[in-house]
Amino acid sequence: MADTGEVEWVENQIGRLVPRSINGEELTPYCGPFNAVPRNDRKHGPRLGYIADQTSEVIATLGAAIEKVGLKDGMTISFHHHFRNGDMVMNMVLHEIQKMGIRNLTLAPTSTFQCQEDMIIKCIKDGTIAHIEGGSARGEFGRLVSSGKYLDKPMKIRSHGGRVRAVEAGDIKIDVAFVGAPSADELGNLNAINGPSACGTINFAYVDVNFADHVIAITDNLVEYPNFPMSISQEKVDYVVVVDKIGDPSKIASGELRVTNSPTRLKIAKDTVTISDLLGYVKDGMNFQAGAGGISLAFNEYLHKLIKKKGITAGWAQGGTTKFLVDMLKDGTVKKLITGQAFDMVAIENMKNNPNHVDLPIGAYANIHGKGCTVNKLDVVVLGATEVDLDFNANTATMSTGIIAEPVGGHSDTAAGASLTIVTVPLFRGRFPVVVKRCTTVVTPGETVDVVVTERGIAINPRRMDLLEKLKHAKVPKEMRICTIEELNRMATDITGSKVEPNWGNKIVALIEYRDGTIIDVVRDVVPKYYDDAVYVDKDRE
Repeated sequence: MADTGEVEWVENQIGRLVPRSINGEELTPYCGPFNAVPRNDRKHGPRLGYIADQTSEVIATLGAAIEKVGLKDGMTISFHHHFRNGDMVMNMVLHEIQKMGIRNLTLAPTSTFQCQEDMIIKCIKDGTIAHIEGGSARGEFGRLVSSGKYLDKPMKIRSHGGRVRAVEAGDIKIDVAFVGAPSADELGNLNAINGPSACGTINFAYVDVNFADHVIAITDNLVEYPNFPMSISQEKVDYVVVVDKIGDPSKIASGELRVTNSPTRLKIAKDTVTISDLLGYVKDGMNFQAGAGGISLAFNEYLHKLIKKKGITAGWAQGGTTKFLVDMLKDGTVKKLITGQAFDMVAIENMKNNPNHVDLPIGAYANIHGKGCTVNKLDVVVLGATEVDLDFNANTATMSTGIIAEPVGGHSDTAAGASLTIVTVPLFRGRFPVVVKRCTTVVTPGETVDVVVTERGIAINPRRMDLLEKLKHAKVPKEMRICTIEELNRMATDITGSKVEPNWGNKIVALIEYRDGTIIDVVRDVVPKYYDDAVYVDKDRE
């Protein structure tokens, strides 16, 4: 792990000091949301395989499959996170790898959840895992990374689109991808809409199976060949392992996601819809994305009502799909749904038989170095954050205490792509101000954030003179206050006091990559006295 005293620092475009290189790896400082071109002019690729007479890829045990693909010390393994907090695949694979004595692996998941943290921590402490690439670190896993212990190299934290870019570019070289498959046949045709562990989609694994040298599918639902639909085809899969259970259905999807009942958060959601309308974005054919947190669900509800009142139809909505979006599809207020993750059983069931409800590869959703992504077609995106600062920069990775605790998801991807990017936050949480002078950590640059909505006021980014001009001619409701970001900061600090800076140490424990692979910020180790001060917030992004 790099000591900050040994690092050559350079100031990037948003004024953050980032290293020129670390552990021999050359790094590129963040230089703007659309300025970094790919370092390589071709995509990375997997090794070729050749099996001429194989009519079944089913193998008896997970250990046998791991031996067959030749997993060795120092290699990189990956997992997808569609089973969310009900995932059983990562733990069973890591347990098997531990028993086999394989060490110094790089773990490159699309994301992680609480159900996996105990096993991940054990594997880090005993040397099974030596490095983390991509994904997120919540809870005790995040605290371990923030402690500066055990891991010799900084964790890489990437957005959804940024991870796809990194895999395609060869920045992450996956040796073995382990794919939990709710439905599989004997040759490895996989889908996620059938079976006891159905999760709707496994599109986060698409890039892994396309670029990993080897792919092992793990299923609890082996069906007759051929398995339709073929979300992942047999040509990508080396072996299929059948186990008793790959996920807990009660935790894969929420039985009932609830709109917030907090008056503060309901006001934020309602004002978000109102400001979107005043600025001209609630219109016939509009395309939008919001998450599954309490504020976002309330936004969807208020937007649904407004669309019906105006007698218009939205074109499509995307992101994490819930019953609230499915209801809009069914009553015709939105024409199509594009699902990145299915957050509840209604969304999963609807994907089985509705041709206007589909998933797509995460690269097609958000990869800046692809040939086109849907985030660029968004009219409105509504996002959360742990902090927003006077430059409209957003923190979605650490708490104010500096501890890594939050997933970054598609935050920076959608913020850059959407025509109107709105960050919704309460003015403060507990004793911590949320609108601060300077974010603890920057994930999404302020240049790509247009509006900040709080319960006590709405700030428009001064860069968006066009929006400010529109508001001059709009009928702003009396109860809705338009103000500056500086005024929001003053209100927050008047209530909570000034933001207390984390008790940083001297080690870089994580690098925050912008979606194009440049370094937008770093995270240093945190002295333990701050650990109990972390305040956990709504998960609006994943």
